[in-house]
Amino acid sequence: MKLIDKIKDKSAKIGVIGLGYVGLPLAVEKAKAGYEVLGFDVQEDKVEKVNKGINYIGDVVNEELEDIVKNKRLSATADYDRIKECDAVMICVPTPLDKFKQPDLTYVEASTKEVAKRIHSETLVVLESTTYPGTTEEIMLPILEESGLKAGVDFYLAYSPERVDPGNITYKTKNTPKVVGGVTEECTKVAQALYESVLDAKVFTVSSPKEAEMSKILENSFRIVNIAFINEMAIVAKKMGINIWEVVDAASTKPFGFMPFYPGPGVGGHCIPIDPFYLTYKARAYDYHTRLIEMAGEINDSMPDYVVEQLTNIMNDNKKCLNGAKILLMGVAYKNDIEDMRESPALKVIERLESKKANVVCSDPYVETFKINGKEYKTEKLTPELVESADAVIITTGHKNNVDYDMLVEKAKVILDTKNTLKDKHHENKDKIFLI
Repeated sequence: MKLIDKIKDKSAKIGVIGLGYVGLPLAVEKAKAGYEVLGFDVQEDKVEKVNKGINYIGDVVNEELEDIVKNKRLSATADYDRIKECDAVMICVPTPLDKFKQPDLTYVEASTKEVAKRIHSETLVVLESTTYPGTTEEIMLPILEESGLKAGVDFYLAYSPERVDPGNITYKTKNTPKVVGGVTEECTKVAQALYESVLDAKVFTVSSPKEAEMSKILENSFRIVNIAFINEMAIVAKKMGINIWEVVDAASTKPFGFMPFYPGPGVGGHCIPIDPFYLTYKARAYDYHTRLIEMAGEINDSMPDYVVEQLTNIMNDNKKCLNGAKILLMGVAYKNDIEDMRESPALKVIERLESKKANVVCSDPYVETFKINGKEYKTEKLTPELVESADAVIITTGHKNNVDYDMLVEKAKVILDTKNTLKDKHHENKDKIFLI
């Protein structure tokens, strides 16, 4: 039976390798759509939690996970030999950068090799992990064809970039448009059919995996460059005594030709600080240096230092020394109202403060513990006593919920608000609240 027919009648069994922020929501949506889904992960605790219907990803609804596990639509395993059972395999593994900002495709290559050992005819393989253009065809394709099967003839291979935005209440996996590019037209057709059978969103097709891979890089390079630009504007505006937040609001009144971006203590998450540098790496093979992206990365990476510099100036004006001061850092997640801490700029701010001998305490309603370079930190409950005991407060994550900002403003000595979270309180507390 052809795979396209199995997709149409939902008899295809779907495998999802990697049960993290991308893989688990994808596995859940495919199971909800009527497919039998088998999740793979090397972390036994994730496998155990999924099989018990215990959720650990914010964008997954607890009751939905419990229901599809109970009804045997979703199960998980660490046994990669069970890939043999799958008609389609989606690879959703990490693609980090090393300390030199070079791509690390270890997880992609390892997963592809596991699939290649067990692939059978009429199998669809889709990479969703963000990577540089060429990965699907230059790295995955040769490995898979070592099986003796040929892509586009015996099996199908495509790339479809993940578009996960943790904490987004409007766009989830189910309703976010998809981009798909296969190594042949038939590969694209089969991958498109699978996603269209699951999503309540348009599935756009492109000429090859390279265009699909490049589309994800373009999306996040656009963001990193514009964030760097507004961060630089914030520094210039500060020197000129101008409120950059008011400037952005004013510019946003123009109904065309402007898109607002906002400054902050840096960039976080798994996408913006990492994805553009996959293109930077690949571009060197073509004797081209992506100067704008590299400069944007430098500007954004410098923002934690700028935050500490601003705090030092504020404390000096109040006849306080940063060395030995107690600094309350409000928020360690990389964005508001989630627990995700991947690449959070708050962690870099902590490192910079501690290098200046400050005594840092952290509070975050969504995070209980975290580590920096192996050192474990425990967040504290935000109380009037904690705020009063601090020499200064830095707001590094703009949580909108579960934070008593009225109390924070009342009890704090000084506040450096890097996210304009206290926008409505700034004018009446100019002697206490400072913006970057």
